Amino acid sequence: MKINKINLILILSLLLSLTTCASTQNKQIKAREKDPQYQYNLGLFYLNNNNLDEAIKYFNKSLALNPKNHLAWNALGLAQSMKANFEASIQAFQKALETNPQFSEAHNNLGTIYFELGQYEKAESEYRKALLDPNYNSKELPYYNLARLYFLQEKYDEAYDNIQKSIQVRNRFALAHNLRGLILEKTGDLEEAVLAFEQAVKIVPDDTTFLFNLARSLYETGQYRRAKENFEKLYPKLVAQEDRDTVKKYLEELKKLVKD
Repeated sequence: MKINKINLILILSLLLSLTTCASTQNKQIKAREKDPQYQYNLGLFYLNNNNLDEAIKYFNKSLALNPKNHLAWNALGLAQSMKANFEASIQAFQKALETNPQFSEAHNNLGTIYFELGQYEKAESEYRKALLDPNYNSKELPYYNLARLYFLQEKYDEAYDNIQKSIQVRNRFALAHNLRGLILEKTGDLEEAVLAFEQAVKIVPDDTTFLFNLARSLYETGQYRRAKENFEKLYPKLVAQEDRDTVKKYLEELKKLVKD
């Protein structure tokens, strides 16, 4: 009988503990529902995992609780841009700047949306606003974006000037080295273009675009053996049949040019 009483006390204690845990958990859930930072962090989690709809939902929840969080507006703009909801992303980036005019990253992001929409004057203006901020720590991005804009407009001198500045800010910026190679090709400096593409591949060895540009530039400069080696390295990494066919044509031509 004594044993049964002990067992009953233990069971009641356990039930009380479980009830207390459930109550605490419910309080935590309710507290998190009202915590804008927690909702923002959830949005970042989903954004980083490319679940854009969930990311947008939680960024909106965070902003409903704290509409003055410029980081949440910026993140919402990024998520909307990744869904190609460009007007919504413009509004979000503008809101980020309204809440914090010194947040220059939003200028760069806003410029990129205008670039995608073909509104090049607006894009250039936003990139330059980002560069005017002495405290902005990612100036390689607006310099790169300006170079990309000028390259598209065939203003190669301006493009080269800005891509050089981008690389000076961040030397291990592979995209910048790749764009530098493309600019040098357009201006006829093919040997230097090869070196630029080599640098991009050195930083990100498995990027198929960088590998293709390097292999193609080696082919164009008559370095056929090295071109063949790089095309052979590239071919297994390609997924799209059109890309595989393009590389296959290069390899077939190189078989005639390179004697083992």
